[in-house]
Amino acid sequence: MHIVEKTRNPPAGAPRRGRLLAATALLAALAAVSVPAAWGGSTRTSTPPAAPLARAAGGACGGGGSGGSTTLKLAIGGQRRIVIVHAPSAYRGTTKVPLVLNMHGSGSTAAEQELFTAMDATADADDFIVAYPQGLIPDGTGFDWNVPGEPLIGGAPVPAHAADDVTFLTELAGVLEARYCINPARVYATGFSGGARTASQLACDSAGVFAAVATVSGLRRPAPCPTSRPVPIIAFHGTADPIDPYEGHGQAYWTYSVPQAAQYWAAQDGCSGRPAISKPDKGVTLTAYSHCRGSAEVELYTIAGEGHEWPGGPQLPAALTAVLGPQSSAINADNVMWAFFAAHPLP
Repeated sequence: MHIVEKTRNPPAGAPRRGRLLAATALLAALAAVSVPAAWGGSTRTSTPPAAPLARAAGGACGGGGSGGSTTLKLAIGGQRRIVIVHAPSAYRGTTKVPLVLNMHGSGSTAAEQELFTAMDATADADDFIVAYPQGLIPDGTGFDWNVPGEPLIGGAPVPAHAADDVTFLTELAGVLEARYCINPARVYATGFSGGARTASQLACDSAGVFAAVATVSGLRRPAPCPTSRPVPIIAFHGTADPIDPYEGHGQAYWTYSVPQAAQYWAAQDGCSGRPAISKPDKGVTLTAYSHCRGSAEVELYTIAGEGHEWPGGPQLPAALTAVLGPQSSAINADNVMWAFFAAHPLP
């Protein structure tokens, strides 16, 4: 199982690849056991395939239900897709709640993303549904996302006839609104690494569905970016990220720096003036662009010394941080991004 995006550089790549393979085996072993309750684990059930459904309209709710995690197998876009849906512990299907799509990194899976981010606990505490979709492009024991116009890890092209993941994720929001009691004005997207680049794409292509977007270790501003709506963006990135370097100059899909990506989004959203720089926590710098069109905001949390991880996520074994870089608990990405999401519904 991979959580990371593999580096290229053949001369030095053999030792790095060996460490990545060892990390993959360790993560697979961790995923094979029951998820501890402290990591947001819960009982899962599976459901039969379902056809796409229209987005919920008016005051009607998609359905009832109860809290916990369920693995759905859905037929969307002619493909069978896997999505783990976690409803908050207090969910009864009678009051509309927000929805967050949480996309895994390259080579990873929906189950690994649920473990890696521990967002179930935040969903329980703040009363929203979090869904973990899974990509379809095989990569080891996991999967990659089809990010339009971008190559895969190592520069390989996306396979011919790969599923359109932007369409899948956009339609998935409607499918879940029809199944659960979801507020369509409060649908959000987040992701890690390759999933963050996918979330960045959704901000451009599906801004009418996703009210705001959060990225962890993967902020990009796709070009072209056809949306005319200013999209609130929040990003988290470590300065010691060896996979998607903070200063850019990485894989073929990773050229400009993370601060430049935030600047691009600030320009996209029509933000005026210089950004405000603050230190909300030790080792954390917040670069905040305000005075944007449509009350949008662009925020970048830079975590000093953090590697390619989910800030504030579950403690990772040393064998993993040896590959991903140092882990930091200076900020909890789940809590901070949820507060940002809660402040930014669709207009």
